[in-house]
Amino acid sequence: MKGMKRVTAVWIAALFVGTVSFALAEEAKHWHQVDSDLLKAFKNPMENVTMGLDLRLREVYARNFLSMNKDWGGSENYNDHHYQRIRTQWSLKWAMAEDMDLNTRLTWEFWNHCKPEKHPIPFFENQNVDFDEALFDIFNIQWRNALDMPLTLTIGRQEIILGTGWLVLDGTPADGSRTIFFDAIRAQYALTDTLSADVIYIQQYDDEEEYIKPFNHHAVQNRRHLTQKTDERGFIFYLTNKADGGQQQELYYIYKNEENSKWAKSYSSTPGQAADIHTIGGRLSGPLDKNWSYSAELAKQWGDRNGNTLQALGANTKLMYAFNDEKKNELHVGYEYLSGDDPDSSADEKFDSLWGDWPQYQRGGDLQSYIWTYEGALGEVYNLHRLGFGHSFKPHAEWKVESIYNLLWADQTNPRALGPTGNSLTNSNFRGHMLTGQATYSCCKSFRTVFLLDYFIPGNYYAVSDDAFFARVNLEWTF
Repeated sequence: MKGMKRVTAVWIAALFVGTVSFALAEEAKHWHQVDSDLLKAFKNPMENVTMGLDLRLREVYARNFLSMNKDWGGSENYNDHHYQRIRTQWSLKWAMAEDMDLNTRLTWEFWNHCKPEKHPIPFFENQNVDFDEALFDIFNIQWRNALDMPLTLTIGRQEIILGTGWLVLDGTPADGSRTIFFDAIRAQYALTDTLSADVIYIQQYDDEEEYIKPFNHHAVQNRRHLTQKTDERGFIFYLTNKADGGQQQELYYIYKNEENSKWAKSYSSTPGQAADIHTIGGRLSGPLDKNWSYSAELAKQWGDRNGNTLQALGANTKLMYAFNDEKKNELHVGYEYLSGDDPDSSADEKFDSLWGDWPQYQRGGDLQSYIWTYEGALGEVYNLHRLGFGHSFKPHAEWKVESIYNLLWADQTNPRALGPTGNSLTNSNFRGHMLTGQATYSCCKSFRTVFLLDYFIPGNYYAVSDDAFFARVNLEWTF
């Protein structure tokens, strides 16, 4: 009964927000859109100030996605996961001068855990409603045409996505998709009409209150983390050339330093890594003709990790064919390589995904982030050969349907390593089959819905190999 009351309370709150939004929509052309005098007053409450509000409702059901073992937990059954995540974001932009803005965004996400009733992993709380905390995930000053040059400076908390986000997208992987921000200084300089350079300095802390303390912050022992239990410094130099005909060339150097956070040293039995990682790489992309297009990225890593010499390699490629028909049918084939650590070598060959620890859809929705959990940190993927085949089309102007089939292998076998829930891995390389389907409904700028289903059939790389799946529905409003 308590669980039902909690669920009811959560959805009453969500319905209340939704009802208020629809009440604002008296002038909307579409029932999802919100366009009224009241909303316009909210968006522009005073001169030089612009505000926005986002709401995301997420329903999740997953099975075996941490264990791939249907018997994990015995009668307690730790495998069935059912929960809701409700996230609201309030953004504010103040034009301080003609080319200078102050940007802020306050984010609050709370969870309602329905199943399981008990769980041994703290991240997956026992059955309850966790109202959690609110924090600023954007807080920066942006100066365009700085010093009368073709230069944009962004100083403070900000979101940064470079290229496809393969290595740089999520600065806060430990809190899932709640936030992805970096505490950074970013300079974007237009060298020519087509060539631009990004120079970025990053100073990221595991502790959320290092710069701006969240509201309703948890006790030290139980608080959330932003990183993988490390404090991080980074430097990025990124060149992008957007040439004629849609061709694009990117070249980059990335340095990342990691050391155990103060929290990890005091409270964690499994602290993060200590590392100095240098990465140099490049990406080419664009159309080959009116039907064919491509993307190819290669990155080499060297440095030191946990006292061992680091030598690693990664690649990410994709070839696409567009039918250019009424339904916008497209096919693609992709190959990705992330080197694994050779257990017979004194060096460390494991490719580090840097700030790419997020559920990359190319590998299979959200599920791929979890099936690697006991081989590394949450969201971290490595030791991989991936061959993927995909198809997308638009059955209707407001719908897009995508499907991907991935074959996954391990680059290195290591039977001494622990697999899901402490089960040993085997001497085989085949990780398994990942099937992903996604349908997106997007009628307008104000609203979209995303349906995602991942299904994983483990291969003989795992000693325990029960199928796993992850299902998610998102409803998203942007006001």
